[in-house]
Amino acid sequence: MDPLDRIKRAEGHRGRLREKFLERGLGALTDEEVLELLLTLGTPRKDCKPMARAAIQRFGGLRQVLEASPAQLQQIDGIGPRNALAVRLIHGVARRFLEDRLEGMPYRFGSSREVFDYLYHSMRDLKREVFKVLFLNSQNRILCLEDMFHGTLTASTVYPREVIQRALELHAAGLVLAHNHPSGDPKPSQDDLRITRDLCWAGRIMAIRVLDHLIIGEGTYSSLADLGHIQRFHDEYDGWHGRMHRR
Repeated sequence: MDPLDRIKRAEGHRGRLREKFLERGLGALTDEEVLELLLTLGTPRKDCKPMARAAIQRFGGLRQVLEASPAQLQQIDGIGPRNALAVRLIHGVARRFLEDRLEGMPYRFGSSREVFDYLYHSMRDLKREVFKVLFLNSQNRILCLEDMFHGTLTASTVYPREVIQRALELHAAGLVLAHNHPSGDPKPSQDDLRITRDLCWAGRIMAIRVLDHLIIGEGTYSSLADLGHIQRFHDEYDGWHGRMHRR
């Protein structure tokens, strides 16, 4: 095929992909097509389909491609510095968008999904457990997100005193807890439940309420509020507190 004909054919294919995205959204595209469009940002006049297919095969999927370093991306034949920049830029923009949407958002019933979307982006590839805390103001708007503990998380390695002390420093009125399970299974363990109960009780003593504890798995999560555990722990505290006052 004549080189000019190849260029025209590639341009027609890219145009159809762009129209498909604009008319039907990202969900209408395969992972390979999404990556192909991203790669065209770096080389707009080159056929990027073979590069996209090779990258998906090499890394295992779109998510893994987006997480790859520029050096790793450039090991794929045809992917150069500009293509790698386009892929990393899109990844960074997506993360910034999720972070900005989270900041100042009121945490309410159903917010666990939005928080998961952001946390999963930053926690999905971690090889060890990280315990994060979202600190909320009195209107349940998110003040900030901080890493508090790292490593294997048990009731003896997560210190409620440190979490509550930080909440007091930030003048926080509420907390949303989150940590990842590197195994990919978000089912809460007994240690997860004990940690959550201890933090619920410690917070109530200082008039700080735990609203949720999200456990991040591979592409999914568990919400201890949705599962009813958070309300149960608060009810247990109310029962204990009532018995103490009747003595």
